[in-house]
Amino acid sequence: MQEREKFGSRLGFILVSAGCAVGLGNVWKFPYMCGQYGGAAFILIYLVFLAILGFPIMVCEFSVGRGSQKSCATSFKELEPEGSKWHNFGYFGMVGNYVLMMFYTMVAGWMLYYCYRSLTGEFTGTPLNTDQVAEKFTGMLASPGTLTFWMILAVVISFGICSLGVQKGVEKITKIMMLCLLGLILVLAVHSVLLPGAGAGVKFYLVPDFAAMKENGIGNVIFGAMSQAFFTLSIGIGSMAIFGSYLDKDRSLTGETVSITLLDTFVALMAGLIIIPACFSFGIEPGTGPSLIFITLPNIFNQMAGGRIWGTLFFLFLSFAALSTVIAVFENIISFAIDLWGWERKKAVAVNIVAIILLSMPCILGFNVLSGIQPLGPKTGIMDMEDFLVSNNLLPLGSLVYLGFCTSRYGWGWKNFIKEANAGKGMGFPEILKGYMTYILPIIVIVIYLKGYYDMFAPKGLKYLIPWMIVAIAFLALIAWFAFGGKRNEAKEN
Repeated sequence: MQEREKFGSRLGFILVSAGCAVGLGNVWKFPYMCGQYGGAAFILIYLVFLAILGFPIMVCEFSVGRGSQKSCATSFKELEPEGSKWHNFGYFGMVGNYVLMMFYTMVAGWMLYYCYRSLTGEFTGTPLNTDQVAEKFTGMLASPGTLTFWMILAVVISFGICSLGVQKGVEKITKIMMLCLLGLILVLAVHSVLLPGAGAGVKFYLVPDFAAMKENGIGNVIFGAMSQAFFTLSIGIGSMAIFGSYLDKDRSLTGETVSITLLDTFVALMAGLIIIPACFSFGIEPGTGPSLIFITLPNIFNQMAGGRIWGTLFFLFLSFAALSTVIAVFENIISFAIDLWGWERKKAVAVNIVAIILLSMPCILGFNVLSGIQPLGPKTGIMDMEDFLVSNNLLPLGSLVYLGFCTSRYGWGWKNFIKEANAGKGMGFPEILKGYMTYILPIIVIVIYLKGYYDMFAPKGLKYLIPWMIVAIAFLALIAWFAFGGKRNEAKEN
């Protein structure tokens, strides 16, 4: 049995865990959602839901990881009552991490490519309109060779870092990457708010306008904030549990989770402070959707004094955000092989480099050679399906699993969870939340889960909505059967 590696410092744990949470959802999705849903009013609601949704589930996931000293592949088996079925969720988490990397590695490659394009001046020098910038983006998607090269580069860099080990590779390099990311984001934010005409964007972003929220539909804004708060922390598929397993018991998990949540939130808020004032400065609508990053912003940088420098720094920041998540998930994937089969780290890295590259190819080809494949109905591609599997299924269902495992007598149980969460110095987890986490929070997660299916398939008609809603309910039933089909954990609870 190999001795389990540990983080070398508390700062390393916080920055690596925050690096996993700080992904493109913070710097890609969050700013345009702010633009769509009225700016500061949306942010206030988002912060409330971040505290009552994401935070408690993250503590659960860290506790399972540290309590078991294993990845999610075997952590449930280590802690579950004898004769229960919780260990089946280990495979669920493994699938989630692999499916996430089937498209996220490609998107990380996009960021690296756009950093390179900005550095070489492709978006500067001659006036470009929005259509010309859009053609550059669609041209990239139409080229399997380009997408494959940059995806492989992202994979090799990230697995190369993981091959060095937890302390010498993942912790050391992610710490540097995260500190650079935080430095870049401060420089870019200061530059953005000082642009001519940016004041209106700052006001839109920081001063709540509840009238504007009402115009967008209060229900839509609230659910948008709830969904973003839930998904931003990368919880549910064991990506946080693995770092809990590398942590000693010197500090309470509650205090560490607060630090990670605050850091993740800071990056999201600062990303908006970079993008939204710049949009106002150049008369661009900040709620234009995902195209904001790859079409709107390069055009803004093209019009900006020193745009080549600022564009390069911005996409370098995005590259760090993407790679920090890829490295974290790759570490989880490597740990599966180490925990399940006792592989050496270098063997796990070598096998998974090949596996991830091959698994990423369908998504890449889905934008060109396989663009006719629309698995979820009209106007959807292979990436849409993979994203739907992770974001709308594996993350919410996995979060339900961690909640149930930590609160139910059929799982690890509340007393064991509290004991682990509060071990060490620092803030204690509020035991008053037991009823909320046992009954109310799972219902909220189920509503988010079912609403995700409704939003995906309702616009396509009942012939899509009804069968897919049946699938969603079947998944919930399967989780309930696995969770409550075994013996109660009375021996460990008492």
